[in-house]
Amino acid sequence: MLNLKEIFSVTLILFSVIDILGSIPFIITIRKREGRIHAEKATIISAVLMISFLFVGQSILRLFGLDVASFAVAGAIIIFIVALEMILGITLIKDDPDAKGSGSIVPLAFPLIAGAGTLTTILSLRAVYQEWNILIGIVLNLGFIYLVLRSSVWLERVIGKSGFAVLRRVFGVILLAIAVKIFKTHALSL
Repeated sequence: MLNLKEIFSVTLILFSVIDILGSIPFIITIRKREGRIHAEKATIISAVLMISFLFVGQSILRLFGLDVASFAVAGAIIIFIVALEMILGITLIKDDPDAKGSGSIVPLAFPLIAGAGTLTTILSLRAVYQEWNILIGIVLNLGFIYLVLRSSVWLERVIGKSGFAVLRRVFGVILLAIAVKIFKTHALSL
């Protein structure tokens, strides 16, 4: 039942799709806007989303009359807006004073960590790998995500202000390209 090769493959696939290391500038931006990152909350919500999609993803989408393509396009639009903020240094998503601290949920837990790409990948992995091996791959990724979120202050110190400014724009462009790719891939199938 447990297969180390499958666990390793799933872990690497999810690691590359989630790309938490590439999201560090975005994580730092959210921390600055919110005052802090709630690493535990973001990790737990991401875990609930990913594990739920592993076992009941198709059913959840069908319940709301959605298909994977519509779900992916919605996530791509949110990622696109966030990328524009990073590149242009503007704020399109206004802070809601009543929702202070929600940045750990939206857009961090969803759609950045457990976004359309991650959840669609999890649904695709079910066709190839055993569920328990996928579950272990998800948990390993969540552990790494938690470590990155917890060390955002240290990472910002290491990167520095000028390094952060450059990385923010570079990764903003990459995030924008990911959003366009998701949109292009899935919008044609709507």
